[in-house]
Amino acid sequence: MNQRIKISYSLEDFSIQDLTNPNWKKADEVLIEKYWSGEAAPIGRHFKTRLLWSNVALYVRFEANQNEPLIVSENPNLQSKTNGLWEKDVCEIFLAPDKDNFRRYFEFEIAPTGEWIDLQVHQMPDKRETNFEYQSGMQTAAKIEKDKFWMAFKVEWAAFGKVPKADEVWKGNILRCVGAGEKRGYLAWQPTLTEKPNFHVPEKFGEFQFVK
Repeated sequence: MNQRIKISYSLEDFSIQDLTNPNWKKADEVLIEKYWSGEAAPIGRHFKTRLLWSNVALYVRFEANQNEPLIVSENPNLQSKTNGLWEKDVCEIFLAPDKDNFRRYFEFEIAPTGEWIDLQVHQMPDKRETNFEYQSGMQTAAKIEKDKFWMAFKVEWAAFGKVPKADEVWKGNILRCVGAGEKRGYLAWQPTLTEKPNFHVPEKFGEFQFVK
């Protein structure tokens, strides 16, 4: 399994609402098709991710297969973060800017409705501290189509407290929650291999390399 994703550089900044902007074609497409356990997920739950970076921001786009009822809010709130969004259908990414201090990372989630949540996490061996007041200023976009949906977000570097340099490596994971009840699925780019579904396992993080 490839444990490193290369994040392609974009000279241009563009609106995150433009889900088919030509710049997305510069990004490597990462297909995620396994549950957190390492078991194969059905194709109807597979999803693809593309990542870009510029001098200004990080761009992330998800394209997800969907052949079951969506688990989403009836009255989505697009004006502020939605606590508990992880109980719905979401795609998410964890990012640790300091690969030597990877237990401190940022969590960004987005739903097919365009709802979002941003969090600052410190995952210690015996407990987790989460800053729910963290404000990244993330911008989001989403579009639901037949049998799939698109979601994207943009976060400026000020939210991370640093601007990456070319060839710099961050750590993290890419994830998806889908479905309801006993059939709810938890997909992971880097399976966490825990007994019960748990995404917060920094030791299993893969690597993200910023390339120009």
